[in-house]
Amino acid sequence: MQPRPSAWLLAAPPRPKVNCRLLHLLARPSVYCIFGAEAWQHTPPPRHHRASSSASSTRWKTRQARDTFALAAKTSVLKSRAAYKLLELDKRHRLFRSGDTVVDLGFAPGAWSQVAVSRTAPGGRVVGVDVIPAQPPRGASSIQGNFLSAEVQGEVRRYVREWSRGRARAAGTKGIVGETTTTTTTIEDGEELKQRETDAHLVVDVVLSDMSAPWQQTMMNTAGIAFRDHAGSMDLCHAALTFCYDTLRPGGHFVCKFYQGAEDKDLEMRLKKLFDKVVREKPDASRKESKEAYFVAMRRKTAVERTAVLPDVAGDDRASM
Repeated sequence: MQPRPSAWLLAAPPRPKVNCRLLHLLARPSVYCIFGAEAWQHTPPPRHHRASSSASSTRWKTRQARDTFALAAKTSVLKSRAAYKLLELDKRHRLFRSGDTVVDLGFAPGAWSQVAVSRTAPGGRVVGVDVIPAQPPRGASSIQGNFLSAEVQGEVRRYVREWSRGRARAAGTKGIVGETTTTTTTIEDGEELKQRETDAHLVVDVVLSDMSAPWQQTMMNTAGIAFRDHAGSMDLCHAALTFCYDTLRPGGHFVCKFYQGAEDKDLEMRLKKLFDKVVREKPDASRKESKEAYFVAMRRKTAVERTAVLPDVAGDDRASM
C-alpha cells in the first residue's frame, strides 16, 4: 500500500474521537444539545406534574360538560355562567334602571358587567374593578387593582364622581358629555349645605361584588378550604360595604357574594342598618355543593351614622388620629 501524499494529510479533517458516554446519553429520551466537548441536557416537563392535576382537571371538565348554565353561556355572547346568577337576582328584585351608574367589583371575566350594561342602557355607566387584568365588555370601563388597597378604592371613588368618565358619548358632542350651564341661587342653612355636599359624593346606583380571594390551589379562585374561603370573603365584603357607604346614593342597591360561615350573621346585621331590605339568595346557577351565597341589600337609607355600619373602620380611624 502506497503512502498518501503529505498535501492530502494537511487538507483532510482530523477524525473525531468517539465519546462513548455522549452516545449513551443521546440514546436516552431526553433532548440534548452538544456544545464543544460538553453535553447540555434539556429535559421536557416531567409527566408526573401533569398527572398530579389530571384527576381534578377531569372532574372539572366533566362537571362543565354537564352544566347547563356553562353550556348556555358558551353558546351565547355571555362571558361566563355567572351571568345567569345576576340575571336571576335582577328578575326577582329589579335592581337596574336605565341610566344607572353601576360599579362591578371583581368583574373579570365580565359576565356581570355584560348584564349591567344591557340593563342600564341607554345612558348607563358600568365600571368594573378587578386585580386580574381583563378586557371589559363593550359598553363598560375598568380599573385594575386590588380593591383591598385604600389607594385603589380612592381611585374608584374619584372615577365615578366625575359624571362623564366611563359614560358613552352622545353623537355630535365632540368629546363633551352632557355639558350644561345652570345657575341657581338658594339660601341654605349649614346642615342642609353639609347634606348636599355629602349627597354630591353619593353617585352610584348599584354596587355589585362578586369578588373572591385569589387562592392558587385550585382552578377556581377559591381555596376549597371552608374557613379560608369564608374569612377571605368577609374581608372583601366589608371592603365593598365601606365603598357602598361612601358612594351609594340613597335608594341604591348592593349585591354581595359571600361564603357562608360564622361571621356572615354580623355582616347581615350591618347591612340591615344601612338598607331597608336585606335578603339571602342562592341562585339556581350557583352550584349546590358550593358554600357561596349572595346578600341582596335594597334601598339604602339616609342619615345613617358611619359608626353604626362600620364600627371597626371608625375605631381604626380614631386610633390613627
